[in-house]
Parts: sequence; structure tokens; C-alpha cells
Amino acid sequence: MLVPSPRPSPVTPTLDLDARGVQHGHLRLPHSRDDSAWGSVMIPICVIANGDGPTALLTGGNHGDEYEGPAALFELARTLAPEAVSGRVIIIPALNYPAFRAGTRTSPIDRGNLNRSFPGRPDGTVTEKIADYVTRHLVPLADVVLDFHSGGKTLDFLPYAAAHELPDKDQEARCFAAVAAFSAPYSMKMLEIDAVGMLDTTVEELGKVFITTELGGAGTASAHSIGIARRGATNVLKHAGILKCEPERQATRWLDMPSSDCFAFAQDDGLIAFQIDLGQPVRAGDVIARVYPIGRTGGAPAEYRAALDGMLAARHVPGLIKAGDCLAVLAVVKERL
Repeated sequence: MLVPSPRPSPVTPTLDLDARGVQHGHLRLPHSRDDSAWGSVMIPICVIANGDGPTALLTGGNHGDEYEGPAALFELARTLAPEAVSGRVIIIPALNYPAFRAGTRTSPIDRGNLNRSFPGRPDGTVTEKIADYVTRHLVPLADVVLDFHSGGKTLDFLPYAAAHELPDKDQEARCFAAVAAFSAPYSMKMLEIDAVGMLDTTVEELGKVFITTELGGAGTASAHSIGIARRGATNVLKHAGILKCEPERQATRWLDMPSSDCFAFAQDDGLIAFQIDLGQPVRAGDVIARVYPIGRTGGAPAEYRAALDGMLAARHVPGLIKAGDCLAVLAVVKERL
């Protein structure tokens, strides 16, 4: 029985992914809507290529309310000189462009969470079509993929670069070598709550080197966190051999997320009052935060305690929390992985 070939992607690049030099263009995705019958979503993309060498795919704005990656990548696309490159750099500063323009985690068009939509569908929603194009047309070109994240509007993280434990230990080692080269203040062996549908998983299953980050959050980006992102992106290109110099390494503290005990989720609505700050140590049984009922005075707060020894790696923002929200993430300090 013949299996039909996948439908072609509706996404069209306005530049030549294989051409040398610097190109600035778009990934054009047709999107018919009330205000534009034959309209398109225009996702900015830059390709910088010169000579022979590896290909790096650098992405930000996978979630539209995370700004460190876009700030670093728009600057890199503007300033990276082609004569410094041996290979190719594909830069997409705002991968979920509709969400980025709206300042929301998910797309305002279809409410799609891009980083839960991979590998995508060429005949799906707008978000699924973006995921499909990245999966079938960009990731296969890449030797290394760096996808920037932070906490968005509802979480704030210690600034770390991360990779995952993988079945292929050689691939895992290459991923963590790239994390070390990124040289964020913290480096994490990261555990996902649910890895289904993530760009991370798609890239890793194709055998590529994958690095991600969590560089702060709280719905904004600081000069410090943007600086970490800029230096880290350049360091990854140096580590890959695309830029011919050594990474600018800085001290990093290695962290591990050994089990689901690292995650604390709210079971109550209310006002959250943290008892420790990001980066501070915590012992199993210590109170991480109290959640106060806000309907009337006099009610006792619910206490949320650490399930293991470690440090506070992420916390909920803003001050009100709802049942089911991620309240905190703990990590264990390691001498090395």
C-alpha cells in the first residue's frame, strides 16, 4: 500500500537559505482573516553564511512573552559579520511571531502554544504550520539548535542554560558541552513536566545538539539577562566552530533536577508570600511560600514546603496565584554532572 507523501508546507521563505552573505527576510505563512483576505504572517528571519562549516539554528520568542532571546538575536542578526563566519547561522528572533507581537505566551490567532505543537502539521492551525516548517525544513539543516526561553509573565528563573538527559549518551555529552560553553551563571540538567510536543524533543529525536535556557522572566528582560543571552549565543557559535575563537567562559554553577519533587504546584487560590528568594538554599521540609486566602481577614495561610534539599531555581509571579499554577521549582547543586 502506498503511503502518501506529506503535504508541502504553506510557509515560503523570502530569502535563499543556501546563499552566502547576509540576508534579512521573512518566513511567509498565508493567513486569511477579516482584515486581510489574502494576508500572511511574516516571521522575521536572518541567514548569515560564509565558507564551509556547521549550521546553527538560533531561535527566540517560541513563547511570545519571553524577551531575552529576541533582544539578543535581533542584535546578533544586525551585527554578525559574514566574514567572521565559517558555516551558516539561521536566526529567528521571534519564532511564534503572532504571540510575540501580542506579548502573550500563546498565539492570539489560534491560542496555540508553539512549544507544545511540534512536530506540527502542514494542514493544521497557524501554530502547527510554523512547527511543521521548523521541523521539516530548518532543523534538518542544523548541527546545533539554541532555543531561548525565560519565565514569561508568570515565572521568574535563575539565569541558566540547560540540556536534558538523553538515551544516546554521546549526544547527551555533546549537548552538555554546548551548555558549558554557553557559560550562563547556572547550568542545568533539566527535567520537563511534560516533554511531548516540544521543539526540544523534536530536535533531540533527530540526533542534533540542543541547548535551551531559562534566563529570568517576570514578563520583562534586564540588561543583565540580555547580556547573558548575547554572550551565550556567541559562545555557542564559537563552540560549534562557526566563529573561529574560543568561547568567553565564565564561572557557572551546575544544577540538577533529579525528580518531580523539584516542582511545587499551588493547591489554593490566594496571595503568595515567598519565604526564600531565588538562589537561596532550602532544606527538605522548609517552608517555601505561604498562600493567604484573600476573601476575608483571619484565615490561616496554606504552607508549601520543600520536598528535597536544594535551592530555589524558579518562582511564581505575580503576587496572586491560582490552584494548579507552578509555585516553585527547586534544583540540586552539583560539583559537576
